[in-house]
Amino acid sequence: MSDSGGPRVRYDKKGHVARITIDRPAVLNAMDLRTHEELAAVWDDFEADPELRVAVLTGAGERAFSVGQDLRERARLNAEGAAPTTFGSRGQPGWPRLTERFDLSKPVVARVDGYALGGGFELALACDLIIASDRAVFGLPEARLGLIPGAGGAFRLARQLPLKIAMGHLMTGRSLTAADAARFGLVNEVVPADRLDACVDEWTADLVRSAPLAVRAVKEAVLRSVDMPLEEAFSASYVWERRRMASEDAAEGPRAFAEKRDPVWRGR
Repeated sequence: MSDSGGPRVRYDKKGHVARITIDRPAVLNAMDLRTHEELAAVWDDFEADPELRVAVLTGAGERAFSVGQDLRERARLNAEGAAPTTFGSRGQPGWPRLTERFDLSKPVVARVDGYALGGGFELALACDLIIASDRAVFGLPEARLGLIPGAGGAFRLARQLPLKIAMGHLMTGRSLTAADAARFGLVNEVVPADRLDACVDEWTADLVRSAPLAVRAVKEAVLRSVDMPLEEAFSASYVWERRRMASEDAAEGPRAFAEKRDPVWRGR
């Protein structure tokens, strides 16, 4: 598509699943400021829509999920005297971006085919699940460009990989193949490219099959407690767990099991 034409992000809803596609294949789905603005509106709508339970984030075409920041735009902004960037996107278009939406309660699945580099890899790291094709390539090359992985890559990679492995990739910009990512537990599943959509559909179907309030309670509890001492994690208060406990769905699950039928989730 032409950047001067339609939107940079496609947003489609079907049933309980939202599909979000960064649609700049000519530049390997690099993200300029307008892309971030469009993504912010999408995340707002996804969280607010009561019918949606899971989002799939991907990039258009077969070459890239996203190669991250649009460096041509960044070079132009630098030449115009724009302030340098650092960690986070506060004060920039599209804030809070997915990488800083710490209160996004619904699960997001990254569908990765081709390159996921720089900010593209950081988007994937911010998702709850990553399903990758066998030709996916992950990397944070910022140090080679005089930059840093400021959208959370420096923080998330060190939490999601063994520390020495993460440091090696962060400081050298070396990339990870899909097989390497699977070996280190960075992705949930790697499949041949022609199986990628079917595999993503299987995961989203399982997520939709689960009780929506339970899924949100699990996501909140895990992400909030991952750095807590275990005793503190048990005693902490979780908003979505309080909602789940008092919900109709909490009674529906055991009742459906006892009656030997599939549960009907109402999300309340």
